[in-house]
Order: sequence, then C-alpha cells, then structure tokens
Amino acid sequence: MPSRLKLNTLRSQMLLGFLAVMLIILTFVGAITFHSVSTLLKNNAEKHIQQTAVQANGRLEGILEQINSLTTLVSTNDYIQQLLLRDIEGQSPTFAERQELPPVINLVQLYTDGIKSVELYNRDGARLYPLDDSSLRGKVPEDWIELAARKEGSLVWYGIDPYDSTSLLAIRQISLIDKYFTAGGYLLIRADRSKFALDASLAGEGERETVLLLASDGRLITSNDDTISQKTAAMLAGSNNEQVASIGDRSFIVVKQRSSVTGWTLLILTPVNVITKGTSVLRTTIVVSAVMGTVLFTVLSFFLSTLITRPVFKLIKAMRSTRLGILKPTEKVSSTMEIQELNYSYNKMIDNINELIGLVYEKELSRSHTELKALQAQINPHFLFNTLDVLYWSLVDKDEDQLAGYVVAMSDLFRYTITGQSGDGWVKLRDELEHIRRYLFIMKMRFEDRLEWEIDAPPEVQDVDLPRLLLQPLVENAILHGVESRIEPGRVKLTVTGGEERIAITVEDDGIGMDEEQLGALMKELGSGQVTSSKNSGVGIANVQKRLQLFFPGTGMQSAGMHIDSRKGQGTRIHIEIPVQGGKIG
Repeated sequence: MPSRLKLNTLRSQMLLGFLAVMLIILTFVGAITFHSVSTLLKNNAEKHIQQTAVQANGRLEGILEQINSLTTLVSTNDYIQQLLLRDIEGQSPTFAERQELPPVINLVQLYTDGIKSVELYNRDGARLYPLDDSSLRGKVPEDWIELAARKEGSLVWYGIDPYDSTSLLAIRQISLIDKYFTAGGYLLIRADRSKFALDASLAGEGERETVLLLASDGRLITSNDDTISQKTAAMLAGSNNEQVASIGDRSFIVVKQRSSVTGWTLLILTPVNVITKGTSVLRTTIVVSAVMGTVLFTVLSFFLSTLITRPVFKLIKAMRSTRLGILKPTEKVSSTMEIQELNYSYNKMIDNINELIGLVYEKELSRSHTELKALQAQINPHFLFNTLDVLYWSLVDKDEDQLAGYVVAMSDLFRYTITGQSGDGWVKLRDELEHIRRYLFIMKMRFEDRLEWEIDAPPEVQDVDLPRLLLQPLVENAILHGVESRIEPGRVKLTVTGGEERIAITVEDDGIGMDEEQLGALMKELGSGQVTSSKNSGVGIANVQKRLQLFFPGTGMQSAGMHIDSRKGQGTRIHIEIPVQGGKIG
C-alpha cells in the first residue's frame, strides 16, 4: 500500500508537471502568435501609409513640375530673351514693350490653377512686369536671389511669402541663350498656399490621418490638423528614423517623404489605434483558445495517465521478483500495444540474460580446458627442439654440413611456427620473409633443380606489421600446384611493393593454372570459407582470407583484400593488399 500511494503521488506530480509545461507552451505560442499578427498588421498598414505618402508626394511634384515647365517656357520665350538682352546692353524696355509682356507671362496662370501672379525682373532686380517700380530685393531675401543664380535657371521654391502668409514664393533666374547663358533677369511666382493642401483616406471617420507639408527651412506650409503646432511639426520633421511619435495623449505612426523638386517634407501621421484595431479581437481569441486547450489537455492527460500507469504498476509488481536473483519471464498484464511491447522486451531480455549466463559458463569451461592443453603443448616443442639439436650435432660430427643446414632451417621453421615471434600474432614483414626463405630452402632440398624461387621486397617496406604465417600457405600452394604437379622445372616468385598507406604482396607460379570454370568454383568456395590447401598441408587459402578479414576489419583504405588470377597452362597469381596502419592487434 505505501508503494502504491507513492506511485499515485508520483503520477499526480507528473500530471501537474505536464499541465505546467502545457500552460507555458500555450502562453509562449499565444504571445508569439499575437506579436507576429500584430507586427504583420502594423507592417501592412505602414506599407499602405508609405504608398499613400508616395502618391501624395507624386501629386504635389506633378503640380510643381507643371509650374516648372510653364515657367521654363516663359523664361526661354524669344521676346523676353531679346527684351532682357537689350536691357543688359543699356537699352531699357519702353512702356510699349512692357505692355506686350502679359500674353507671354500669363501663360503660367492660364494653364495652372492656384497661381496668383508671375512677375518679371531684370538682372538688377527692377520689376518689368507688372508695370510699377517695385524691386525684387523687397520681395525675397538676398540669399534666395543668390541661390537662384547658383541654380542657373532652375526653379527655386522659397516657401511662405514673408509678406503674405496665404502665398508661396518661387524664383527662377532667366539665362540669356544668345549671351552664353548669362543671367538676364528673374521670374517671381506667387502661388496660392491653400492649393497645396493634401488629404489622406486610410483611416475611417473620426480617426482621420494628419497630413503635414513643411518647407526646407522647417516652416509649416499646409496641415489638415490645426492642433499640430509649428514647433511640433518641425520636431517631427527633424527626428531621425522614429516611426512612432506621441503628441499629447495620442500616438501616431509617422511616415516621411521628401520632395526631390522643392526639398519640402511631407509627413503623414496615422493614429496607432487605427492600425491595431484588430488586435483586441485577436487577443480575445487567443485567450479563449488557450483556456479551452488547457481544459481539454487536462481531461485527456488524466485519462491517458490512468490508461498507461495502471498496466505499468502491474508490470512493476511482476518484475520485483528479479531483485531476488530469479530471472523469469512475466505474464501478459495489459492489452495495450505499448505495454505489450514493454512486456515482450522484458521477457526477451530475461531470455537473453539466461542464455548469456549459460554461454559465459560454457566459455569459462572451454577456457580452462584450453589453458590446460596449452600448458601441456608447451612441453612437446621442448623435446622436439632437443631432438633436432642432437641430430644437428650428430651430422656436424659426421661432416654432413648440408644436412646439418637443413636441420637448422627446419628447427627455425618449427620454432617460428610453434612459438612465434610475439604474443599477439603479429610479426614484421622481414621476419615473415625470412621464414619463407627457410621454407623454400627446405623445399629446394626436395625438388632440387625442379624448383626456382625469388623474393623481391625493398627494404623500406619490410618494417610493416602483418599476421604471422600469412604468406606460407600461399607459397606452399604455389609449390604444390606449380612445381609438384609437373615434371619440368617450376618457378615461384614473391614480390612486395608498397606506398605510404598500403602494401601489395604477390605470390605467383608458372604451373598448370586453372580454367575459368575451376577459378569460378574456387572463388565461390572462398566466399563460403570451405576451401583447404592441397593435400591438407598448411592452413589453406580460405584460412588466409579469413585471417585478413579478422585482422583488418576496417573499410576502404583500412581494409585488406585478396585477388586470384589464373590461366590454364600459364600459372596462378595470388595478390593481397594490406594497409600499413589500421590492423586489429590481438
């Protein structure tokens, strides 16, 4: 009972933990969704406002461009050009000549709405039209006259007329074409300020946008909101990259557009609450969805936890018997697929553990027998070497030096084969080649002139490690099939070549060889590991291939390989490649 109460408490804690995680996730997802949608609405509104500003600025520049074109037409008029040219040369225009000016100058007022007047002045600032004695310097500041001169004929907008707040002023220098475009006079354009008023239509009624037009000096030209002061407008125009501005208790999205023609700045102020009008509905939807999701998740979590934990409790109870060291399978405790899988996996684990226990026990018995046999086998070579040593000295005493040499070679051959040069089964290539030389020396005694052999191995590759007795089965196979099976002399050649990563060892003979059918059958048997060497001597080619796989288990350049090439009547060639590094020691 205490254990069951503890498990129930654990289940409740897990359920509360899941609910807490779910609430955190819902809150996080809701906040992210709300922020993303709000940002999307705001960005879309800002893009629309920006487009509205570009369109409004385009309409304004269209009006200004029309005025610019008409004043250009007036300034380049031939009659005005000749009149100003004569004035520079000292011939002041007569009263009759000045009376001829209205049809030309009034073209601007005729084709452009909102132009109050167009005035013509000579280079000294004396007014030629209208017909009075006013001076240009009494209309606009001297610095604007200098700016018009620097613009060399371009229309320069001054801004609000200092003597008439309902008008806007623009000035243009007239360049004389026949006098190398020298200054000949000035045009002064006075436009109705109210004609430049702009409006926008993004917001609905009661939340109209505010449109401000400011001159290059920061003075407010037009505004559709009388509550925006000159100071506030100048501050908004001078702010850098501020998209949101607060005026009193109202917040606005500010979009600025600067005219390339006049240098004036167009400001569009959109109330923030107009842009974020849909976010309140979105916020309510997210909150309601989160509450419903939490309730649904709570009910489903309780149901699923009960469905899962009850069978788990039964399974835990059935598994407690393993604490006593009794490994026995459990009975079926649930019809749920997941619990059945757990039950099946546990039973399978118990079976594997019992099987492994039996296997380890058998291996320990086998190891004990093997160690006993190894101790016994260590005694047998001792008597063999003593016998060979007695035979050697007996032959020396009888001056049988050649036979004594064979006995020494045989003794070294047995010692290398039985005891080896190292305890892990690996030797240097030079030791293996020396063993092959002793073997061929003994075989030479048997076959005499029928056997010719050659070993070609450069010194730089002879320090490579390879498994002991890897090459003798190949050389033995070459002698038995290349020399013993024929009457005429035979030749056996062992060649070693190498690089920085791999070495290649080739054993070839010029014996009877094999046809394609015999070679195919041999390769098939090699794949199954059933091949033995001829007359059961040595460990056979299959043994060599198996040892290559065991001692070099790597892949790619770290693996070893063996290839057999044979032709009927031309001999057999066995080629193996092993990596310089990467063999499995021990």
